[in-house]
Amino acid sequence: MDKKLEDQTIINALKTVFDPEIPVDIYELGLIYKCEVTPENDVIVDMTLTTPHCPVADEMPKKVEEAVKLVKGVNKVKVDLVWDPPWDMSRMSDVARLELDMM
Repeated sequence: MDKKLEDQTIINALKTVFDPEIPVDIYELGLIYKCEVTPENDVIVDMTLTTPHCPVADEMPKKVEEAVKLVKGVNKVKVDLVWDPPWDMSRMSDVARLELDMM
């Protein structure tokens, strides 16, 4: 069995996925609610979108799955789109706020 995947490796993969309307990655935007690596190196991600009516609601989870699957050692990836709690701007990191000139 492969060495246990490091959380930061998965986070780095998540940071390659961007909301097409916002020039900040989904991790810094606070759209990732949970990222769990199982002992079998399966990855489970709970994520949300900025709004339930987001035009990329169908494609964004697929992009997340594809990005995480590229990490060496990852077996299966499961991405769940969740709406509770609803996303709001308080979930954004300081990096995102700075990038969006909201500091």
